[in-house]
Amino acid sequence: MAGRGQRGRGPGVEWPTMALIVGSYGAWLAGGLLLYPAWPVAALVLLSLTLALHSSLIHEALHGHPTRTGWINELLVGLPLGLVYPYRRYKSLHLQHHADERLTDPFEDPESYYKARWQHETMPRWLQVLLRINNSMVGRLILGPPLATTGFLASEARLLLAGDRGVRRAWIHHAIGLAILLPVVVFAFGIPLWLYVLVPVWIGQSILAVRTYAEHQWSERPDGRTIIVERSPLAFFFLNNNLHLVHHKLPTVAWYKLPALFRERREEWAAMNGGYVYPNYFELMKSYAFRVKEPVVHPVLRQQPEPGRAFRPRVRQRSLGGLGTAPVPAEPPKE
Repeated sequence: MAGRGQRGRGPGVEWPTMALIVGSYGAWLAGGLLLYPAWPVAALVLLSLTLALHSSLIHEALHGHPTRTGWINELLVGLPLGLVYPYRRYKSLHLQHHADERLTDPFEDPESYYKARWQHETMPRWLQVLLRINNSMVGRLILGPPLATTGFLASEARLLLAGDRGVRRAWIHHAIGLAILLPVVVFAFGIPLWLYVLVPVWIGQSILAVRTYAEHQWSERPDGRTIIVERSPLAFFFLNNNLHLVHHKLPTVAWYKLPALFRERREEWAAMNGGYVYPNYFELMKSYAFRVKEPVVHPVLRQQPEPGRAFRPRVRQRSLGGLGTAPVPAEPPKE
């Protein structure tokens, strides 16, 4: 099945994705320039939704859409509307995440929410409590964005201080984007930076956290680690990544082709991941709004300390905390 998805990348330019990129920037500008002066609450809601969609478009771009040229894709989505995650860092970490045989590993999967048992035991009690709350769905929507942002920035700071040239280049590109974006937000839109962070940036990440909350779980079978959520009003903002197993098996397929591929072989997909299928996100919310779905400690992997791991973890395996999408974007540092 995966082989069929890798053949025939389609036209040189995927116009549905191009239209969404133009539309997302247009909605962002309209929300800030036209809507915010008269209806600030409505504008902030629109900006939050736009940031979530733009994060999903970044995810599309790093997988090779809407053109076959990487630097063009980066340029198309490179304005950092969500402020936090440099495109090149997200790309590097997310593509590592696509090694399905390493999914959920606390160290080898940059988007894993699990912790090694010995690592968890060394954490202060208050952090253990926060991480447990973060593993409920409501907790993830509220605490997830600041935990992810704090952890990601801390780990990136360590890499920069260690002299990682690739990380430094990524942040230079990001800084150029911020130098363009921030004056537009503060002076053209008239939105205080603190308000932009606390509402569109935070809520945009929370919207994406709906998708990423149960995206992966531990299973002995790699295919059993990835969820399928069959339908959702938010699927548009997720660019159909609620059908997450389909994306993992066919990562080069454009977002607008995923629903048809799922419908054609629904039973096959459901059997492939061992029935890890939900009809919608409301069912997840009903079950896990205030209840932990997964333990913080990985149930199987990394149970014992490993020589050198506590002091010299693999430098490039820094967590995005499950935001692949988005931006998507780590929890408190893994060290």
